[in-house]
Amino acid sequence: MASQSNIFSLANKSLKLDTVDDLAPYTQPLSSSTSITEVYLNGNTLGAPAATALAPLLSFQPLLETANLADLFTGRLLSEIPPAISALLTALLKCPKLHTIDLSDNAFGLNTVEPLVAFLKDAVPLRHLILNNNGLGPRAGALVAEALVQLAENKRAARARGEDVPELETIVCGRNRLEAASMAGWAAAYGALGTVKTVRMVQNGIRQEGVILLIREGLSKCPGLRVVDLQDNTFTKTGSLALAEVLPTWTELEELGVGDSLLGARGGVVLGETLQKGANKKLVTLKAQYNEIDAKGAQAITKAVEDGNLPALKRVELNGNKFSEDDEVVDKLRELLGDRRREAGADSDDEGWGLDELSDMEEESDEEDEGSDAEDEEEKEAKAEKVLEEADQEEGEKVLEKKDKDVDDLADALNKTL
Repeated sequence: MASQSNIFSLANKSLKLDTVDDLAPYTQPLSSSTSITEVYLNGNTLGAPAATALAPLLSFQPLLETANLADLFTGRLLSEIPPAISALLTALLKCPKLHTIDLSDNAFGLNTVEPLVAFLKDAVPLRHLILNNNGLGPRAGALVAEALVQLAENKRAARARGEDVPELETIVCGRNRLEAASMAGWAAAYGALGTVKTVRMVQNGIRQEGVILLIREGLSKCPGLRVVDLQDNTFTKTGSLALAEVLPTWTELEELGVGDSLLGARGGVVLGETLQKGANKKLVTLKAQYNEIDAKGAQAITKAVEDGNLPALKRVELNGNKFSEDDEVVDKLRELLGDRRREAGADSDDEGWGLDELSDMEEESDEEDEGSDAEDEEEKEAKAEKVLEEADQEEGEKVLEKKDKDVDDLADALNKTL
C-alpha cells in the first residue's frame, strides 16, 4: 500500500473548480513531487479550464498507478465534459505505470464518449477498468467495446516489441443500459482480451439473446475468470442453458452473480445440476436471489454442496425465490454451510458465510405444484421469452425512429442528477 506522502487526494470534498485560480490552492503536492502513485479526484466538479491546468501535473507523474476520476462533472453542461475529460485522459496516457482507473458516475453519451474511447485504445498499461453508471446506452457501449478490442491488439503489439505489458484483468461496467444491442461488441472484446479475471456487468437491461451471445462468444474465451457478476439482467431458460454450457470451463471461478435474472424454475435446476459436475471447486459465493427458482432448483444446488462438489463454497443467496423458507432443503443447506463456517472458525455474524435471510420468499400454491410438469414449464418459458422478444422488438423500433441526439439528452439528464 502506498504511503500517505505518495497519495494525492481531493476525494469527496465537493469542490467546484472552474478556473486555474480555483485549482491553484490544491495542486502543490502534485507540482512538488514526481513520486505520486495514487490520485483521487472523485466527488468534485471540474470545468474545462481547471481540468486543462491539472492535466500536465498528472502527466509528470511517472509512478502513478491509480486514478479515481469518478463523479467529476456534477452540474456541468454536456458541452463542458469532452474537453475536460479529454485533457485528463490524454495526460494519463503519459503515465507508464497507470494500471487502474475509475470513471464511474460521469455521463458518457454519444457526444461525450469519444475521449474515453481514444484513451482506452491506447491505455496499454491498464489492468483494471471501472465504468459504473455512465449512461452509455447500447451505441456508446458498443464503441467502448470496440476500443477494448483495439486495446487488446495494442497490448499484443507492445509485447511483440519486448515491452512488459500486463493483461486487462478487471472490467466493471454496470448500470449503463448496454442492452442486447451492444453484446456482439462486448463478446468480441472479451474474446480479444481472453485473460479477464473479473467481470461485473450488472443492471444493463441485457435480454436473454444478449446474455447468450455474451456468454457463449465472449466470456467463454476467458477461462481464468474468478468473478462473473451479471445480476439484474434477463437470462430465462435459454440464458441459463448457455451459462450451463460455459460454467464448467471457469475452473478458477470464486464468485457467480446471477441474482434477479429470471433464471426460472428450469434455470435453477440447470444451474444446480451444472454445479454438481464438480468443475467449480473454487466457488466461494453464489448469488441467485429473486430468480423464480423453486424447491427443485434449491435441492439441486444443495445436492452440489452435500456431495462435496463445491468444497470452497461459503455463501449462498437465494432470497426472493419460489419456495418456502420452511422447506427442509433450506434447513439442509443452512446446516451444511453452518458446519463449514464452524470448521473454519469464522464468526457466526460473518456475512461472508452461510445462507442469506429468506425474508421475501414467494411460495408456490398447491395448484401450481400440481400443474408444474415439464410440458407446462416449457410452455411457460416459451411465453415469457416471446413477451421479452416482442418488447425488445418494439423498443428497437422506437429507438430507430429517434436521432442520436436523444441518447445524449439522456446522458445530459443523468449528468444533471449526479
